[in-house]
Amino acid sequence: MDLEAYELVLLRRPASAPALDEPELERLQREHLAFYDRLRADGTVVTNGPLLDQPDEAFRGIGIYRTGSLEEARRVAEQDPLVLAGRLAVDVVTWWARPGTMVRPGRSISVPEP
Repeated sequence: MDLEAYELVLLRRPASAPALDEPELERLQREHLAFYDRLRADGTVVTNGPLLDQPDEAFRGIGIYRTGSLEEARRVAEQDPLVLAGRLAVDVVTWWARPGTMVRPGRSISVPEP
């Protein structure tokens, strides 16, 4: 079976997230949104967005990256202003999808049929 591989970045609020005042949080949120706008525009991120109705409120959002490696996706994701401020942390895993599932192709891989 042919699949495409992407890097799934999970954004979560760490237990140790610093308390920040409202103006600082608003500034960081604007910078966070601009950061992802740039990543989508340059093709690093296929899509991203917040999570709703999650069973664990620590999980805040996801990004589907196409950097070619978990290490590169982590390096990029850790430049998010909210991550740099300690308000978010990242977990990075590989996600496989059938070709054509995403608008932009991931790297091609093959896996054995089940």
